[in-house]
Amino acid sequence: MIDGSTDPAPHGPRHRPPAQGVWQQFRRHKGAVAGAAVFTLTALGVLLGDAIYGVDPQYLDYLSRNQGISLAHPMGTDNLGRDTLARVLAGGQISLAVGVAAMVLSLTLGTFVGVMAGFFRRLDGPFMRFTDLFLALPVLPLLLVGIMLFRDPLRAALGPEAGIFILIVAVIGLTSWMQTARLVRGEVLAVKEREFVIAARGVGAAPRYIILRHVLPNALSPITVAATLGIANAIITESALSFLGLGFPSDFPTWGRLLFDGVPFLEIAPARVLWPGLAISLTVLSVNYMGDGLRDALDPRVRRH
Repeated sequence: MIDGSTDPAPHGPRHRPPAQGVWQQFRRHKGAVAGAAVFTLTALGVLLGDAIYGVDPQYLDYLSRNQGISLAHPMGTDNLGRDTLARVLAGGQISLAVGVAAMVLSLTLGTFVGVMAGFFRRLDGPFMRFTDLFLALPVLPLLLVGIMLFRDPLRAALGPEAGIFILIVAVIGLTSWMQTARLVRGEVLAVKEREFVIAARGVGAAPRYIILRHVLPNALSPITVAATLGIANAIITESALSFLGLGFPSDFPTWGRLLFDGVPFLEIAPARVLWPGLAISLTVLSVNYMGDGLRDALDPRVRRH
């Protein structure tokens, strides 16, 4: 006897939300998961380390100069008796702040240039030639010239700490946006030819609405990857400038400045160079692994595979 009940729907593949698919693909990348864990621990350590460790990084103890690893000083001391662990934690705050701020500036400028060049045909040529011009410039001499020209005026106007911070962030951000612009332009060129963008143009939507509502959300993959890699690039660049003695002053430590200050005492206290160098290496390596994992996770072809 046939009743009036209907058969249940056939069991097919369950549709997963995009965010869930991205997270599952990211978890499969063991290096990205390990990198995210290391970067999270590093960020928490430098942000909360002062409150937990409780040692003033500027406290001078001349009787404990150039000491090695001990219970009182887990990473040793410098030539003025200052605790190296406290200075590494304080320097990490500045290095990460410079990395994030320079990444935001570079990402904003690169995304703007890439979207404008990719979406508006008449702007493509001028904007890309402008990008090629910046790519052809030698970055390190340009950084050195910018710092030498604007360091003293900014320090006099904003103070030694704020002036140098703004200058370092500006010179790094303004010399590292070109790769982001080219990546975003390529993605926008592909997105603007898709059906939903053509339909939006057909109903008379304004270009600003199409860019904000359709183009940018579908170009997040290269932007997100560029953001992660931009932090690593900014940390490396700031460390190089500080190592050359052109970054922050010695009483405003960063990881690069700690390396610069520790080189003359390498034979006496090698730990002074080891710990900030290890912090830079682990942070940059973890961010690069996170970028690789995000690139794979945000690629729909890799998720389908």
